[in-house]
Parts: sequence; structure tokens; C-alpha cells
Amino acid sequence: MAGRFRGFLPVVIDVETGGFNAATDALLEIAAVTMSMDEEGFLYPDEAISFNVEPFTGANIESAALEFTGIDPTNPLRGAVEEKEALEKIFRIVRKTVKSTGCNRAVLVGHNATFDLGFLNAAVNRSELKRNPFHPFSSFDTATLAGLAYGQTVLAKSCQSAGIEFDNREAHSALYDTEKTAELFCAIVNRWQELGGWNPFR
Repeated sequence: MAGRFRGFLPVVIDVETGGFNAATDALLEIAAVTMSMDEEGFLYPDEAISFNVEPFTGANIESAALEFTGIDPTNPLRGAVEEKEALEKIFRIVRKTVKSTGCNRAVLVGHNATFDLGFLNAAVNRSELKRNPFHPFSSFDTATLAGLAYGQTVLAKSCQSAGIEFDNREAHSALYDTEKTAELFCAIVNRWQELGGWNPFR
């Protein structure tokens, strides 16, 4: 794994939010899926973890965003936790996997990855966490990769083109979207591997 991505461990992250501005809008859900690699160099999704998140104090939440995601931040049954707790538990798993795979750092994989990375970094800053295992600005974007591999950029259509089942009724849940993005990323990387596009000895 460490040799495949220049010392980076790909970790899929998806967030559901109260808007598009990472500095002002609430983080409402976050999920992560780590990656493993078999002896032949093929990737597969490994451990998944997700949290419903309490909006930070003073967070903006757009009604249109809630209509889109179907999230009710006031529902006591959400079992939401504070941003810091969610990040600490995700980072603990990520750091453990980084170490076990011999990698140096994690790199975020996301569908339109700059959006997820922006909200992740903003939450890290608000929580004053010092040990962020993710690269602060590098990422792998499956929207771009799927555009190259399948001619599709929407997650649902990209998955369908890759032969991955996708239920639109489950979409816009951080965990579901993260799991599907992980499957999509693996499908693209593994297809390239099948075609002989990566030689670890070069």
C-alpha cells in the first residue's frame, strides 16, 4: 500500500452539512472508510465508521440543505456527538491503519473531494486538534476519476457505470455515500491495475 500512492493511505470521507460554506455552515454527518490491499495490488474497502454530529455553536444551517439531505438536526434520536469526539475517533482508526500499512499519512478520497476536505479541515481547526492524519490540501477526487474512467461525474451514475449497485433512496447519508465512493475508487484503481497501468518496480 505504501508504495502504491507514494506513502499515502487513501481514506474515503463524506460529510453532510448545513450548507456549502465550511467556515460558517454546520457539519451534520461524517463517515470514513479505510482501504486495504491484497497481495496482488488490488484495493478493497476495509473499516467503516460514521457519526451524526452536533452543529457547532453559532453554526449556520440552510433549510434547503436539510431538505436535500433529509436530516433533522433537532431529532434527539440522532445520537449526535460533538465534532471533536467524532474526529478523534475517526483519526484514531486512520492513524492505526496508516501505521499498519507502512504509510506516512492519509489522503482524503471524496466525490468532489475539495468540499469534504474543506469541511474536515474547518472542523479540525474548530476542535483545535493537533494530530490530523490527513494531508491538508491533497486529495483524490472520484468525480474526476469517474469522468475519466466512465464518462460520468455524478456518484449514482458513476457507480452504475462501474457495475456498482446504487440506491438513490439511501443517498445523501454520509455512511452510504462513503461506502459507495469507496467501492467506486476501488473499481477504478483495480481496473487500472488489471490493465497493467501501475508497476511497483518502476
